[in-house]
Amino acid sequence: MPLAPIVLVLGIALSVSSLSSLSAAAQTAEERPTRAALDLQGHRGARGLHPENTLEGFRESLAMGVTTLEMDAGITSDGVVVVHHDERLSPYIARSAKGRWIDSPTPALRELTWAQLEAYDVGRYRPGSANAARFPEVQGRDGVRIPRLADVVAEAERLCAGEIFYNVETKLTPAAPELTVLPAAFADAVVRVMRESGVAPRTMIQSFDWRTLRHIQQVAPELETACLTREVKEDDTIQRGRPGSSPWTAGLDVDDFAGSVPRLVKASGCRVWSPRFEDLAAGEVALSHELGIRVIPWTVNEPGKIAAALDLEVDGIISDHPDRVRAEMQSRGMPLPPACPLLAE
Repeated sequence: MPLAPIVLVLGIALSVSSLSSLSAAAQTAEERPTRAALDLQGHRGARGLHPENTLEGFRESLAMGVTTLEMDAGITSDGVVVVHHDERLSPYIARSAKGRWIDSPTPALRELTWAQLEAYDVGRYRPGSANAARFPEVQGRDGVRIPRLADVVAEAERLCAGEIFYNVETKLTPAAPELTVLPAAFADAVVRVMRESGVAPRTMIQSFDWRTLRHIQQVAPELETACLTREVKEDDTIQRGRPGSSPWTAGLDVDDFAGSVPRLVKASGCRVWSPRFEDLAAGEVALSHELGIRVIPWTVNEPGKIAAALDLEVDGIISDHPDRVRAEMQSRGMPLPPACPLLAE
């Protein structure tokens, strides 16, 4: 066949393929299950009450009644996606097989196989640590392991009969790229687990490192993406008024959007913005809603802040204490998320 017809045929094929991809993306966005009026998310399960990021903690959160399980993801040296907050094994929750607390510097998750990681016990906060003081209600347990992401989803699906949502944070940092796999590979691994588990339409992926989110928007449009932000002096992911873009925002510069984080989030392609609650202003919630962005702040624990968040008409709350959020919701006559069918009294 002459070259010109080949080019024409390829051009038509690519156009059809692009249109099909766009159509599929639109369909998946429209067909996502509808969340509750207020998306109540148990942060790391419900770490104010139970061992964080563990099957035991997630079960207790589901028994309490939440809309969404919020959790953190890391990847081992043999490619297993696990649920753990830090890029390194955390010294404030990890004990060796002999029950000894591990000390820094601890190994990165990507330096350990799944079998090696599974040997550590993470059912208690280290005595004297900041988290032990912050969460005195946590009932520590022995023999608690770091779970695989697939195991968490399988257990939640067994207990909740397809009614629960998932919010998975990709834990990586542009400041230390050696601690994790590359952003695209990280995102692909998490997407694979959620697709194979059959829960992709009920999954949100969030991250402070927006590179993973931009990749997911391209390869897995059936998953929602949530842009995490924090603006504190020692750890600012937005970096207003500084030359160039923040390394966290995938090449976007907030100053190109008149310093507006909601407009920055809109440009990123995220449909959800999850700011640190203390950074959130009332006008930003209203603007986000005008832009079609849902606002779900983190981590809202104290009763006064929970009430203030609801007064701002946020779309959800990520909390270490979903029990306190439920109490405030009940006092306002708001519908409460039910416990999962196999856990309901």
